[in-house]
Amino acid sequence: MSHLALFHARLQVTITLALAILVLWGLVCALRGAVGRGYTAALWVAELLIIAEALLGAPLLLGGARPAGLAMHMVYGAVALGLLPGVIAYSRGRAGRREALIYAAVCLFLLGVAMRAYQTGVVG
Repeated sequence: MSHLALFHARLQVTITLALAILVLWGLVCALRGAVGRGYTAALWVAELLIIAEALLGAPLLLGGARPAGLAMHMVYGAVALGLLPGVIAYSRGRAGRREALIYAAVCLFLLGVAMRAYQTGVVG
């Protein structure tokens, strides 16, 4: 189970880096005035990474691993899982400057959520 826990922790680092890149990319899209299809695809890749993180965490939890802040860790995970798809659905395919700024802000928020989830995920 330790290999799974290590992969779970390393995937969090990947998610953090991806979200940081998406924040910057979203700001560039806002300066250009439009969200490109590549950026939207990258948002979905980030969501897939978050889903993979949750799927890796489930067997750890079922196997007896208990993060120090289990309740908050799960709240952060639920927020991370639902926020990007919700914002993408809310934008309804629009791809202007406003949407780019919204995506960048959401990715910045998720970056904070990912860092807090890591802090609460220390196994006690």
